[in-house]
Amino acid sequence: MEPFPEDWQRAIVVVAHPDDIEYGAAAAVARWTDQGKDVRYVLATSGEAGIAGLPPEESGPVREEEERRSAAAVGVTEVEFLGFPDGRLTAGLELRSVLAAVIRRHQPELVVTMNFSNTWGPGYLNSADHRALGISVLDATSDAANEWIFPELSDGPEPWTGVRWVAVSSMTPTHGVDVSTTVARAVDSLAEHSRYLAALSDVPVREQAQAQIDMVSGRIPGFAADRAVGFELYYF
Repeated sequence: MEPFPEDWQRAIVVVAHPDDIEYGAAAAVARWTDQGKDVRYVLATSGEAGIAGLPPEESGPVREEEERRSAAAVGVTEVEFLGFPDGRLTAGLELRSVLAAVIRRHQPELVVTMNFSNTWGPGYLNSADHRALGISVLDATSDAANEWIFPELSDGPEPWTGVRWVAVSSMTPTHGVDVSTTVARAVDSLAEHSRYLAALSDVPVREQAQAQIDMVSGRIPGFAADRAVGFELYYF
């Protein structure tokens, strides 16, 4: 297990829903912003179908505001919502084109995204949105560098060839981030999703957040840190 590279200055974290970042990567984001790095969030949907009993037109604004507070807890001030429908993301040309435009506009060196495997381990199906989003981020990173694939983007920013890595919150990580000093802020970040977490369980929101962060930021075999978050790194 290798240390995650940190010789970069700007990253975007691209996920499907509010809370996707907080269920794993936020502790790493807190470390990076503490180092003075520019980290920005891009969310394909507003998570409007995510709270049982709360109609999407009410849930969407609630979840967007919770995500902005979550981002602020780990030092992120720029949060963008792309407006795709929650639960209906499709891996295809439309999503790739929009994401390629996002990458060109933000010009990151690092793109972080989520597990796009079929499962979270034996017997636990990954969501359709997660699967569609993650693989589309990888494809769009290549698309963003190519002037010919989406000619309709020619009126926007120039093709961006500066992405060096895509980091995936994977079940099979290759690189670790030492988050021993930032796990408390990751708990704060996840706990900001209070309306969402309260709908999931009667367990107090703070206890849910602490348990989740404890689960995803323990020791990683072969990596010398008391608390760590792992990513699978793709090179570009």
